[in-house]
Amino acid sequence: MTLRSKDSRPSFTANLRVARDVWPGRIERRQLMALRSLSEAYGMSIANGDLQLLDGRWYVTHSGLISLSERKGCSGIRVQPVREFCDRASDHWTFKATVYKRSCRRGFVGYGDANPSNVSTLVRGSELRIAETRAVNRALRKAYGIGLCSVEELGYLSSQDESLSGKVRVAPPSNGNGSNHGHPRLRDQLCLLIRKYGLDPSQVKRYAADFCGTEVLRDAGRDLVESFIKTLADQAARDREGLICKLNSYGHAEAVKS
Repeated sequence: MTLRSKDSRPSFTANLRVARDVWPGRIERRQLMALRSLSEAYGMSIANGDLQLLDGRWYVTHSGLISLSERKGCSGIRVQPVREFCDRASDHWTFKATVYKRSCRRGFVGYGDANPSNVSTLVRGSELRIAETRAVNRALRKAYGIGLCSVEELGYLSSQDESLSGKVRVAPPSNGNGSNHGHPRLRDQLCLLIRKYGLDPSQVKRYAADFCGTEVLRDAGRDLVESFIKTLADQAARDREGLICKLNSYGHAEAVKS
């Protein structure tokens, strides 16, 4: 049974099963209520990468919004640069996106901007594409009444290395994976990369432990985990197939505890 069946109950059940597997021990009643609503109203699928749980809140992804627009019969999306707010020399870009619904002649407009000061160094040089994505996301959220912020719009996933800065604790009391000041856990950052590039979680954990020189990932210090996340993101963006080959060398044995 698929997550996108007309019966919303199987969709919620499947989403709940995946959520408890991906974020064990972190699904509270309020998150369950929100997940049920998102499953029933929009057919969002965690397994397909439509949703992410960060700091106890649900966020929609760009792929989730695009999938929703397809299911709703979106008739088109127009994206254009706002030239007076674009500067190639400083890599500052602003885009305007207009989403046209099948049942509405008037479009829904959203704006998105990106520059080196509000994107991570992990994606530095991609400011133009990020600005376009942010604009499309905002327009789609308006068009289909999505009250969630999108992952790509989040400051701590986009701002200048805040998501990997010293403000993030790895886990109490010293080496864990906690969060602080509204920023995501390092584990969440790792999960985002795994889901974005379709990587094997157990292999990534083994690779991470090997990279950090520890028996298990939870024994690694914050700086080492940060370095690993940056390395993994760079490898996945440059050569995903090569990364998968590398991960395959770690086999499919029982996952290392994180």
